[in-house]
Amino acid sequence: MNREDFPMLQKDIIYLDNGATTLKPQCVIDAIVDYYSNYSANAHRGDYDISFKVDQMYESTREKVRNFINAKEKEEIIFTSGDTESLNMIVRGFFENLIEPEDEILITQSEHASNVLPWFRLSQKYGCKINYIPLDDNHYVTLENVKKSITPKTKIISLAHITNVIGDIRPIKEICAYAHEKNIFVVVDGAQSIAHRKTDVQDLDVDFLTFSAHKMCGPTGVGVLYGKRELLEQVEPLNMGGGMNESFDSVSEVFLKELPTRLEAGTPNIAGVIGFGAAIDYLNSIGMEQISNYESKLRRYLVDKLINIPHIDIINIESDSGIVAFNVENIFSQDVAYYLNKYNICVRAGNHCAKILKKEVGVTNTCRVSLYFYNTEEEIDCLVDLLRDKEKIWKEML
Repeated sequence: MNREDFPMLQKDIIYLDNGATTLKPQCVIDAIVDYYSNYSANAHRGDYDISFKVDQMYESTREKVRNFINAKEKEEIIFTSGDTESLNMIVRGFFENLIEPEDEILITQSEHASNVLPWFRLSQKYGCKINYIPLDDNHYVTLENVKKSITPKTKIISLAHITNVIGDIRPIKEICAYAHEKNIFVVVDGAQSIAHRKTDVQDLDVDFLTFSAHKMCGPTGVGVLYGKRELLEQVEPLNMGGGMNESFDSVSEVFLKELPTRLEAGTPNIAGVIGFGAAIDYLNSIGMEQISNYESKLRRYLVDKLINIPHIDIINIESDSGIVAFNVENIFSQDVAYYLNKYNICVRAGNHCAKILKKEVGVTNTCRVSLYFYNTEEEIDCLVDLLRDKEKIWKEML
């Protein structure tokens, strides 16, 4: 689907590592080049035409993001460097001011490092407790297990909407509804979900949502922190400097700007934000429902092929996302990835930044295929053919 739009796909590669980052369509590349070539001024700084255009393009992306996730106001959209910075902003700028030593935070053992380590640091610093929601037999999060894990001391639940190894799709709407009855905050890491299915923050009723542009056909170095306005108003800026203040006449007379500007100090990644706007336009032109349906079909095709190979162990057979984690019997996952690379097939191998997941699944490393709408059944056939012959893998890796 739409393969002709991607310069990288004109090369002799099969790219199956979309969970790490997605390829960029020509329209995104063109938008970035256009900024650098034709109106390369700073944002929110100048009183001249090209600076006005920068402001217009930059803020139009904010409105595109608002519409893409159905936020109430564009002021609820904060641009960051990526999902990781967004999560750290929430933890350090908001929850550090609310947390008490007796409070509990619920996560799972299948979370990405970006949704684990900031909470670990919070726990180390303030003495609050990290607890894990147990996963079911498929390593999924269920509402029932969330309910069982909540105690009177639970203050925060922080979960990926879709995890980056198991690929399970969490029942976020139901979790939010139950958590809010208990006055519990819900943080959602949308890095693996935002580009693959429609996300409506008002319908889900999430308190905070984070994601990165580069996982949705956009440039690297750009991310989003969404928060309900009344919560973002309480977020303390991590960075102080130009652009986010109204005035500072003395230590006691520092006045900050309103949202979203006060949380975006300094010169932002202007080209990246403009390219991000082009990426959102591009995804909208295809349609998120069409992307989601195509990925589901492609995943079923891949799994149906792999389950017929005796030496392939699939970790997440039942998952509904485009992520398939597997191992080849008695062969180290990174050796498998190196072998596939000889045939210009790009897959991920290792622990995928989910380093405590091994406690749950009993496997430290896996190969991961993560699909997107520009992948094809023909590419899957090439992958499966290479994995089918275990002796060939052994011989070529020796």
